[in-house]
Amino acid sequence: MEEVPAEELDEEEQLVRRHRKEKKELQAKIQGMKNAVPKNDKKRRKQLTEDVAKLEREMEQKHREELEQLKLTLKESKEKKAALEKEREERIAEAEIENLSGARHIESEKLAQILAARELEMKHIPSDGHCMYGALEDQLREQDCALTVAALRRQTAEYMQSHPEDFLPFLTNPNTGDMYTPEEFGKYCEDIVNTAAWGGQLELRALSHILQTPIEVLQADAPPIVVGEEYPRSPLVLVYMRHAYGLGEHYNSVTRLVNSATENCS
Repeated sequence: MEEVPAEELDEEEQLVRRHRKEKKELQAKIQGMKNAVPKNDKKRRKQLTEDVAKLEREMEQKHREELEQLKLTLKESKEKKAALEKEREERIAEAEIENLSGARHIESEKLAQILAARELEMKHIPSDGHCMYGALEDQLREQDCALTVAALRRQTAEYMQSHPEDFLPFLTNPNTGDMYTPEEFGKYCEDIVNTAAWGGQLELRALSHILQTPIEVLQADAPPIVVGEEYPRSPLVLVYMRHAYGLGEHYNSVTRLVNSATENCS
Protein backbone atom coordinates (compact mmCIF):
# COMPACT_ATOMS: atom_id res chain seq x y z
CA MET A 1 0.00 0.00 0.00
CA GLU A 2 1.36 3.43 -0.97
CA GLU A 3 2.10 5.59 2.05
CA VAL A 4 0.30 8.93 2.10
CA PRO A 5 2.62 11.84 3.01
CA ALA A 6 1.97 13.35 6.43
CA GLU A 7 1.48 16.84 4.99
CA GLU A 8 -1.36 15.57 2.78
CA LEU A 9 -3.04 13.91 5.75
CA ASP A 10 -2.65 17.14 7.71
CA GLU A 11 -4.32 19.27 5.01
CA GLU A 12 -7.20 16.86 4.55
CA GLU A 13 -7.66 16.49 8.31
CA GLN A 14 -7.75 20.28 8.71
CA LEU A 15 -10.41 20.54 6.02
CA VAL A 16 -12.49 17.75 7.60
CA ARG A 17 -12.26 19.50 10.98
CA ARG A 18 -13.38 22.81 9.48
CA HIS A 19 -16.29 21.08 7.74
CA ARG A 20 -17.28 19.45 11.02
CA LYS A 21 -17.19 22.85 12.76
CA GLU A 22 -19.25 24.49 10.02
CA LYS A 23 -21.86 21.70 10.23
CA LYS A 24 -22.19 22.25 13.99
CA GLU A 25 -22.55 26.00 13.44
CA LEU A 26 -25.23 25.38 10.80
CA GLN A 27 -27.15 23.05 13.12
CA ALA A 28 -27.06 25.72 15.81
CA LYS A 29 -28.33 28.28 13.29
CA ILE A 30 -31.11 25.92 12.16
CA GLN A 31 -32.15 25.31 15.75
CA GLY A 32 -32.38 29.07 16.27
CA MET A 33 -34.52 29.39 13.15
CA LYS A 34 -36.85 26.63 14.37
CA ASN A 35 -37.18 28.24 17.79
CA ALA A 36 -38.18 31.52 16.14
CA VAL A 37 -41.17 30.00 14.31
CA PRO A 38 -44.30 29.10 16.30
CA LYS A 39 -45.22 25.41 16.02
CA ASN A 40 -48.84 26.25 15.09
CA ASP A 41 -47.77 28.50 12.16
CA LYS A 42 -47.94 25.81 9.48
CA LYS A 43 -47.15 28.14 6.58
CA ARG A 44 -43.95 29.45 8.17
CA ARG A 45 -43.02 25.95 9.39
CA LYS A 46 -43.33 24.65 5.83
CA GLN A 47 -41.15 27.50 4.54
CA LEU A 48 -38.69 26.82 7.36
CA THR A 49 -38.40 23.16 6.29
CA GLU A 50 -37.63 24.25 2.74
CA ASP A 51 -35.08 26.84 3.93
CA VAL A 52 -33.35 24.31 6.17
CA ALA A 53 -33.14 21.74 3.37
CA LYS A 54 -31.67 24.39 1.06
CA LEU A 55 -29.04 25.42 3.63
CA GLU A 56 -28.04 21.80 4.20
CA ARG A 57 -27.83 21.10 0.45
CA GLU A 58 -25.71 24.18 -0.15
CA MET A 59 -23.31 23.28 2.66
CA GLU A 60 -23.06 19.66 1.50
CA GLN A 61 -22.27 20.82 -2.04
CA LYS A 62 -19.73 23.39 -0.79
CA HIS A 63 -17.97 20.79 1.34
CA ARG A 64 -17.93 18.25 -1.50
CA GLU A 65 -16.44 20.81 -3.91
CA GLU A 66 -13.80 21.92 -1.38
CA LEU A 67 -12.76 18.33 -0.73
CA GLU A 68 -12.54 17.57 -4.46
CA GLN A 69 -10.51 20.75 -5.03
CA LEU A 70 -8.10 19.84 -2.22
CA LYS A 71 -7.60 16.34 -3.64
CA LEU A 72 -6.96 17.83 -7.09
CA THR A 73 -4.45 20.31 -5.66
CA LEU A 74 -2.63 17.59 -3.71
CA LYS A 75 -2.51 15.39 -6.80
CA GLU A 76 -1.04 18.20 -8.92
CA SER A 77 1.50 18.94 -6.17
CA LYS A 78 2.48 15.28 -6.00
CA GLU A 79 2.86 15.07 -9.78
CA LYS A 80 4.99 18.22 -9.81
CA LYS A 81 7.17 16.83 -7.03
CA ALA A 82 7.56 13.54 -8.92
CA ALA A 83 8.57 15.41 -12.09
CA LEU A 84 11.18 17.43 -10.18
CA GLU A 85 12.50 14.26 -8.56
CA LYS A 86 12.76 12.58 -11.96
CA GLU A 87 14.67 15.56 -13.34
CA ARG A 88 16.99 15.49 -10.31
CA GLU A 89 17.64 11.78 -10.77
CA GLU A 90 18.48 12.35 -14.42
CA ARG A 91 20.95 15.06 -13.47
CA ILE A 92 22.45 12.76 -10.85
CA ALA A 93 22.81 9.98 -13.43
CA GLU A 94 24.59 12.37 -15.81
CA ALA A 95 26.86 13.57 -13.02
CA GLU A 96 27.68 9.98 -12.06
CA ILE A 97 29.04 9.36 -15.56
CA GLU A 98 30.96 12.65 -15.68
CA ASN A 99 32.54 12.22 -12.26
CA LEU A 100 33.36 8.53 -12.30
CA SER A 101 37.08 9.27 -12.35
CA GLY A 102 36.86 12.87 -11.13
CA ALA A 103 36.64 14.74 -7.84
CA ARG A 104 33.55 12.92 -6.62
CA HIS A 105 35.15 9.50 -7.12
CA ILE A 106 38.33 10.52 -5.32
CA GLU A 107 36.34 12.02 -2.45
CA SER A 108 34.20 8.88 -2.14
CA GLU A 109 37.32 6.68 -2.02
CA LYS A 110 38.87 8.78 0.77
CA LEU A 111 35.63 8.78 2.76
CA ALA A 112 35.27 5.01 2.37
CA GLN A 113 38.72 4.57 3.92
CA ILE A 114 37.96 6.97 6.79
CA LEU A 115 34.68 5.19 7.50
CA ALA A 116 36.17 1.69 7.21
CA ALA A 117 38.72 2.59 9.89
CA ARG A 118 35.75 3.20 12.19
CA GLU A 119 33.93 0.09 10.97
CA LEU A 120 31.34 2.29 9.28
CA GLU A 121 30.04 2.69 5.76
CA MET A 122 28.12 5.37 3.91
CA LYS A 123 24.33 5.35 3.98
CA HIS A 124 23.02 7.43 1.11
CA ILE A 125 20.41 10.11 1.72
CA PRO A 126 18.34 11.64 -1.14
CA SER A 127 19.77 14.84 -2.61
CA ASP A 128 16.61 16.91 -2.24
CA GLY A 129 17.66 19.94 -0.18
CA HIS A 130 16.71 18.13 3.03
CA CYS A 131 19.81 15.89 3.10
CA MET A 132 21.35 17.20 6.34
CA TYR A 133 18.06 16.82 8.21
CA GLY A 134 17.44 13.49 6.45
CA ALA A 135 20.84 12.18 7.57
CA LEU A 136 20.08 13.20 11.15
CA GLU A 137 16.62 11.64 10.95
CA ASP A 138 18.32 8.39 9.90
CA GLN A 139 20.86 8.59 12.73
CA LEU A 140 18.12 9.28 15.29
CA ARG A 141 16.05 6.38 14.00
CA GLU A 142 18.91 4.08 15.00
CA GLN A 143 18.41 5.38 18.55
CA ASP A 144 14.64 4.78 18.41
CA CYS A 145 13.97 8.51 18.14
CA ALA A 146 11.24 9.18 15.58
CA LEU A 147 11.87 12.87 14.83
CA THR A 148 11.07 13.58 11.18
CA VAL A 149 12.77 15.99 8.80
CA ALA A 150 9.81 18.37 9.19
CA ALA A 151 10.04 18.24 12.99
CA LEU A 152 13.82 18.78 12.92
CA ARG A 153 13.40 21.78 10.62
CA ARG A 154 10.67 23.28 12.79
CA GLN A 155 12.62 22.83 16.03
CA THR A 156 15.78 24.24 14.44
CA ALA A 157 13.98 27.40 13.35
CA GLU A 158 12.31 27.81 16.75
CA TYR A 159 15.63 27.41 18.58
CA MET A 160 17.45 29.87 16.32
CA GLN A 161 14.66 32.44 16.63
CA SER A 162 14.77 32.17 20.42
CA HIS A 163 18.60 32.51 20.48
CA PRO A 164 19.29 35.14 17.79
CA GLU A 165 22.47 36.35 19.50
CA ASP A 166 24.08 32.94 18.82
CA PHE A 167 23.32 32.92 15.10
CA LEU A 168 22.59 36.42 13.74
CA PRO A 169 26.26 37.59 13.86
CA PHE A 170 27.24 34.78 11.49
CA LEU A 171 24.67 35.56 8.78
CA THR A 172 25.36 38.23 6.18
CA ASN A 173 23.48 39.56 3.20
CA PRO A 174 25.29 38.15 0.11
CA ASN A 175 24.62 41.35 -1.84
CA THR A 176 25.76 43.92 0.72
CA GLY A 177 28.00 41.95 3.07
CA ASP A 178 26.11 43.45 6.01
CA MET A 179 24.92 41.38 8.94
CA TYR A 180 21.34 40.21 8.60
CA THR A 181 18.67 42.54 9.89
CA PRO A 182 16.14 41.03 12.33
CA GLU A 183 13.67 40.89 9.44
CA GLU A 184 16.14 39.03 7.20
CA PHE A 185 16.93 36.65 10.07
CA GLY A 186 13.21 36.00 10.54
CA LYS A 187 12.86 35.20 6.83
CA TYR A 188 15.90 32.90 7.05
CA CYS A 189 14.24 30.96 9.89
CA GLU A 190 10.92 30.81 8.01
CA ASP A 191 12.72 29.31 5.02
CA ILE A 192 14.17 26.58 7.25
CA VAL A 193 10.62 25.44 8.01
CA ASN A 194 8.83 26.14 4.75
CA THR A 195 11.37 25.38 2.00
CA ALA A 196 14.05 22.84 1.11
CA ALA A 197 16.77 25.32 2.16
CA TRP A 198 20.03 23.49 2.79
CA GLY A 199 21.32 23.22 6.33
CA GLY A 200 24.87 23.94 7.46
CA GLN A 201 26.96 24.44 10.58
CA LEU A 202 24.62 26.99 12.17
CA GLU A 203 21.68 24.59 11.90
CA LEU A 204 23.85 21.71 13.18
CA ARG A 205 24.82 23.82 16.19
CA ALA A 206 21.15 24.50 16.93
CA LEU A 207 20.28 20.82 16.53
CA SER A 208 23.05 19.70 18.86
CA HIS A 209 21.51 21.91 21.58
CA ILE A 210 17.98 20.75 20.79
CA LEU A 211 18.99 17.09 20.93
CA GLN A 212 21.60 17.68 23.65
CA THR A 213 23.87 15.41 21.65
CA PRO A 214 27.18 15.99 19.85
CA ILE A 215 27.07 15.87 16.05
CA GLU A 216 30.22 14.79 14.25
CA VAL A 217 30.70 15.57 10.57
CA LEU A 218 33.27 13.50 8.68
CA GLN A 219 34.85 14.88 5.52
CA ALA A 220 37.47 13.69 3.05
CA ASP A 221 40.05 16.47 3.08
CA ALA A 222 39.79 17.96 6.56
CA PRO A 223 39.54 16.80 10.18
CA PRO A 224 36.08 15.93 11.49
CA ILE A 225 33.93 18.82 12.74
CA VAL A 226 32.18 18.26 16.05
CA VAL A 227 29.45 20.52 17.40
CA GLY A 228 27.89 20.07 20.82
CA GLU A 229 31.03 18.61 22.39
CA GLU A 230 29.75 19.76 25.77
CA TYR A 231 27.16 16.99 25.77
CA PRO A 232 28.33 13.58 27.10
CA ARG A 233 26.37 11.37 24.71
CA SER A 234 27.75 9.39 21.77
CA PRO A 235 27.72 11.66 18.71
CA LEU A 236 25.42 11.41 15.75
CA VAL A 237 27.68 10.92 12.73
CA LEU A 238 27.18 12.54 9.34
CA VAL A 239 29.31 12.54 6.20
CA TYR A 240 29.84 15.82 4.36
CA MET A 241 30.63 15.64 0.65
CA ARG A 242 31.79 18.63 -1.37
CA HIS A 243 31.44 16.96 -4.76
CA ALA A 244 28.37 14.77 -4.33
CA TYR A 245 26.56 13.99 -7.57
CA GLY A 246 28.21 16.94 -9.28
CA LEU A 247 25.40 19.07 -7.80
CA GLY A 248 27.39 20.59 -4.96
CA GLU A 249 27.52 19.87 -1.24
CA HIS A 250 25.65 16.97 0.30
CA TYR A 251 25.22 15.13 3.61
CA ASN A 252 24.91 11.38 4.04
CA SER A 253 24.37 9.20 7.08
CA VAL A 254 26.47 6.21 8.18
CA THR A 255 25.75 2.69 9.30
CA ARG A 256 27.75 -0.13 10.87
CA LEU A 257 30.00 -1.88 8.38
CA VAL A 258 28.82 -5.47 7.88
CA ASN A 259 31.83 -7.68 8.58
CA SER A 260 31.38 -11.41 8.19
CA ALA A 261 34.56 -12.12 10.16
CA THR A 262 33.20 -10.40 13.27
CA GLU A 263 29.70 -11.80 12.74
CA ASN A 264 31.07 -15.33 12.91
CA CYS A 265 32.72 -14.68 16.28
CA SER A 266 30.23 -15.03 19.10
